[in-house]
This record gives sequence, C-alpha cells and structure tokens, in this order.
Amino acid sequence: MSEAFKVACIQNCAANDMAANLATVECLLRSAHAQGAALACLPEFFCNLEPADGNYYDNGFEADAHPALAAMGALARELGLWLLLGSIPVKAGDRKVHNRSIVLDPQGAIVATYNKIHLFDVAIKDGQSYKESNGVAAGGEAVIATLPWGGLGLTICYDVRFPHLYRRLAQHGASFLSIPAAFTAKTGAAHWHTLVRARAIETGSYVFAPGQCGTRPWGRATYGHSLIVDPWGTVLADGGEEEGVIVAEVDPARVTEVRRMIPSLTHDRDIAGPLP
Repeated sequence: MSEAFKVACIQNCAANDMAANLATVECLLRSAHAQGAALACLPEFFCNLEPADGNYYDNGFEADAHPALAAMGALARELGLWLLLGSIPVKAGDRKVHNRSIVLDPQGAIVATYNKIHLFDVAIKDGQSYKESNGVAAGGEAVIATLPWGGLGLTICYDVRFPHLYRRLAQHGASFLSIPAAFTAKTGAAHWHTLVRARAIETGSYVFAPGQCGTRPWGRATYGHSLIVDPWGTVLADGGEEEGVIVAEVDPARVTEVRRMIPSLTHDRDIAGPLP
C-alpha cells in the first residue's frame, strides 16, 4: 500500500466570469501546493456557473479548446500537482454540454474523464426548481482514475444521492471517491454532511468533496462546506462558508484497515421481490 499523502479541496464562488474564476482558483491552488498537497480537487463548474442552462452551450467550448483545461494543465505542470478538475462544461450534441470531471497528472496530461450520470432535475418546496437535463447530456459510464496512491472513483454532486454508484466504484478498485459539487444552500444545510459521510462509511473509502460557496448576483446560493472524510466517516476537514482551501493527510492503509474490520463490500446478497 502506498505511503500517506496530503490532499486539498478548493472552495470557490464561481459566477459567469471565467477569467476571474480561474484567477481565484489559481491563487487557491498555489496555497494548496504551499501547504504540501500532492493532489488538489476543484468543485463542480469551478470555472463558470451560469445563470441560464443554455449559456453553457452558447458560451461553451469543445474539450480540447477549453480555456480552463489549458490553464489548469499548465498550472499542474508548474506545481507538479495531481489535479481533479471537479467539472467543466464541454460541448455535446443537441445544444447541450457534458458536465465533465477530469483528472490531470503532474505533467498536465489527462488521466481520466467522467461525465456526470445523474442530473439535478428537482423542485424544492420553497419554490426553487432546477432542470439540469435542459442543458446537460447525461453520462452513462462509471470511471476510476489510477493515482499513485490507489484508485479514485469519479462522481459529481447529485450523484451523491445514488449509493449504488459508490458501491460499484469501491468494489472495482476505488480507495478514494470524489464528489465535487455546487450544492444548493438549502439542500446542503439539510443533507450534505450526512450524504458525504454515508458514502465514506458504506464503502470504507476516503471521500474528497470540494464544493462551491457563496451567492451569485442572480441569486443562486451554494452551500460550501467542502469536506475531506476518512473511511470511518470522520470529517478530517470542513471548508465552512467562505472561499479557501482545506488540507488533510490521507493514509491509504486506513482503507485496508477499515474494510478488514467491516467487510461489507463482500457481503452482498441476492434479494427476491418485492412482489408485484
């Protein structure tokens, strides 16, 4: 099993000014590097959060021409960091984008990509409604990135409510799970900590969950509270409500230890029913 390493989660408040967002993220990544992080994780849509679904396509880019990918690749090379781009919008067909998570190695090369599977189509009781599928094309494939310390299972935000995905990732080699997010302030306050800790406990995995924070000029508020959680469900770091960086030490041997104590990943049983 690999040696321990430091992971950082970046917490920013992205709006629809990509240049400004990338400048903020660069400063935060430099801080993470200065604190000894070997892997840094960015939130969902860290480079631009738009006020309307169609804006992602209208102002969008193909994957190989995306300014955020170029900028973050150059920074990964300069700093020698493994880097999780929590997600960027990448043009797909039918005037939609993929909500795509990308892992870069310290040379800035793409190691793995994942398109968000579960799309946030909800109506919250206080009148808030979201229809991510209006502008995003769903992915359909689970992905594990190979890091020097073990497998990183890639997920995004609303995926956290679908535990079978995380179980599948852990059973197929993931020791770490990423959940970059732009969780709403309301649902985050109610569910975020519980869901993230549950995914860690159920799978005996470390969870890296960088989140966006703050309120945009058009009113969208995101919860923040980026989390690093160990395989026992202990919160190692919490980003609170403001932009910033959290860092924690990760010991891959802890995954083996916890899964040996509670080997639930090997205890699946076939279940009959329910009856019609």
